[in-house]
Amino acid sequence: MQNTTPHPKLVRVHVFISGRVQGVGYRYSTVDTASQLGLTGWVRNLPDGRVEAVFEGSQSVVEEMIRWCYQGPPAAMVKDVLVEYEEPEGLRGFDVRRFEKSSQDQ
Repeated sequence: MQNTTPHPKLVRVHVFISGRVQGVGYRYSTVDTASQLGLTGWVRNLPDGRVEAVFEGSQSVVEEMIRWCYQGPPAAMVKDVLVEYEEPEGLRGFDVRRFEKSSQDQ
C-alpha cells in the first residue's frame, strides 16, 4: 500500500542576525534549537559582528526557527534579522562553521 501522506515542502532560509549576538552563546543555542526542531543547516559568526545561519526543513518549522532568531539566547540583544529564501540543498545535520577569509577579502 502506497503512503499517500503528503510530505511537507522543504524550504531553505539564509539569515543574518545583528545586535549583541557574538560572545553570548548564540551559535550554540542555535544548534540546540535547530536540532530539537529537526532542522538541518549551519551557523557561524561573521567578522562584522553578525551571526549567519542557514536552516532547511518544513516551512512551518523553519518559520518557528526564524521567530526564535529574533530573541536568541537570554544574553543576546537582537537588533535585526535579515531573511533570504533560497533553493534547498538537502543538507544533513546541523553544525557550527568557521568564517574563512577568501583571497579577495585579505
